[in-house]
Amino acid sequence: MRIASYNIRKAVGLDWRRDADRIARVLEEIDADIVILQEADKRIGARAGVLPIDALAERLGYRPVDLAVRPDSHGWHGNLILYRDQSLVLTDSARIVLPSLEPRGAISACFGAPGLEGVDQPPPDIEVIGVHLALARRIRARQLDALAKHIEAADHPVLIGGDFNAWRRDPGIADVLGDSCRMILPGNSFHAARPAAPLDRFVLKGAIGAASSHVHASDLAARASDHLPIVLDLDWPALPKGARP
Repeated sequence: MRIASYNIRKAVGLDWRRDADRIARVLEEIDADIVILQEADKRIGARAGVLPIDALAERLGYRPVDLAVRPDSHGWHGNLILYRDQSLVLTDSARIVLPSLEPRGAISACFGAPGLEGVDQPPPDIEVIGVHLALARRIRARQLDALAKHIEAADHPVLIGGDFNAWRRDPGIADVLGDSCRMILPGNSFHAARPAAPLDRFVLKGAIGAASSHVHASDLAARASDHLPIVLDLDWPALPKGARP
């Protein structure tokens, strides 16, 4: 399974043009099963979403996890998760309130694999959490504590992805989230014109394996936003030995 995380800066590229179709074409290049987006909504007024949701469904097969509280928004505090319902079953979703001085938060979606009804011991769902953490380090630490409390009792695999706004390659982030967590740094994703900082990253918890990760640095992605997308390929689901779907 492939998961991508992408801060799309409200679809405003380095040419200062808002071009939602350009973002869609970057997503088409990546071809992920799940996409975690940040800044998918405008920050003022009705906080309207900036993406062509119908076109994403028709062209790429993506369905949004509906957690918006405003009628014109795509996500919650700009956070949005897209998934392909041909290959995944959405079993639960929730907003996660984080301490913040800014309008920031996290969202959660749990997914199962289809076609496993006949398996005696089907694999547990995977919980995908999308985050866009604060710029201030002290507030960011409080937000990580809140995320740790959310996932500490999870009896299923958890993946956290998003813009952590941490400039350093700080392995301590995973330690804050719990001893069983491990951080994946695909590489420098910011600034898209000259990538120098690993602001975007993943954290994994539980029985889930990372096969590979990378920063998607295509010519199109280098113009579409000030962040480059990050991509993670996972080994999931892992069926019990001898099981057949």
